[in-house]
Amino acid sequence: MKNLSQFSRLTYAILLALALAAPLMGLYPLFLMKLLCFALFACAFNLLLGFTGLLSFGHAAFFGSAAYISGHVIKTYSLTPEWGLVAGTLGAGLIGLVVGLVAIRRQGIYFAMITLAIAQMVYFLCLQLPQTGGEDGLQGVPRGELFGLISLASDTTMYYLVLAVFVACFLGISRIVHSPFGQVLKMIRENEPRAISLGYQTDRYKLLAFVLSAALAGLAGSLKTVAMGFATLSDAHWSMSGEVILMSLLGGVGTLFGPVLGAGLVIALQNLLADKVGSWVTVIIGVIFVVCVLAFRKGIVGELQAFILRRQKT
Repeated sequence: MKNLSQFSRLTYAILLALALAAPLMGLYPLFLMKLLCFALFACAFNLLLGFTGLLSFGHAAFFGSAAYISGHVIKTYSLTPEWGLVAGTLGAGLIGLVVGLVAIRRQGIYFAMITLAIAQMVYFLCLQLPQTGGEDGLQGVPRGELFGLISLASDTTMYYLVLAVFVACFLGISRIVHSPFGQVLKMIRENEPRAISLGYQTDRYKLLAFVLSAALAGLAGSLKTVAMGFATLSDAHWSMSGEVILMSLLGGVGTLFGPVLGAGLVIALQNLLADKVGSWVTVIIGVIFVVCVLAFRKGIVGELQAFILRRQKT
């Protein structure tokens, strides 16, 4: 286990070095920013599913609503981008609190269906409200200047801001998972009746995990709007919830780096294949997902960790 931890730290250090050097290596900053935003979205979802055992079919509601909120306050009130990020994150957290208070009263498929139903309500609001731009979405959101000092007009500067936020959130999620609070979440995932018998008020823990996950998903949506300059209905569509589930399962639910790898694979395939095969990219990703689920039941990272542990025991 100690060797696995050392291997993880070394891997993270190498990946961070590569991420810092990526723009210098000629990689497209906009693609990298999109990848990091969806990686953060997948990590937020994995905090709920992988470490708490709650399957939400409505996480697009938090991602999309925050994207619209941040874009609206930046564009309408000429606020600096950090205030847009704060507004989007708080907005998604408040929506998560409302949804969580309703949804955590149920378990299993009923919980999932409640989150999906409320997410569809949020999607309808995004479509109908005049502030969102309807089917055209919210266009022309300016990046502005961070704290009124650092211009984000450059894609490279914006990329490093997105990277810094992602790394901070990834470390924060890691700290949550390994804290006593995170251990209680894992106990709830494995055996909720046992946790209740030990005196834990599991509904409070699940609600807090839900709100944290929603707020982080909202931060990812806000970052995406600031980086790309627009928010669209696809950000709040139910298919976005499906995509984040796909990313988490593909990389490995219940692992820290699995959702990041899953998001990277899905976004890379979408960008590489979209111009070549058009709408067939969805079919190709679906086939890859089925193969990975059949061959790697724990996800790519989960299977890799299991393999390393088996090698250590022999």
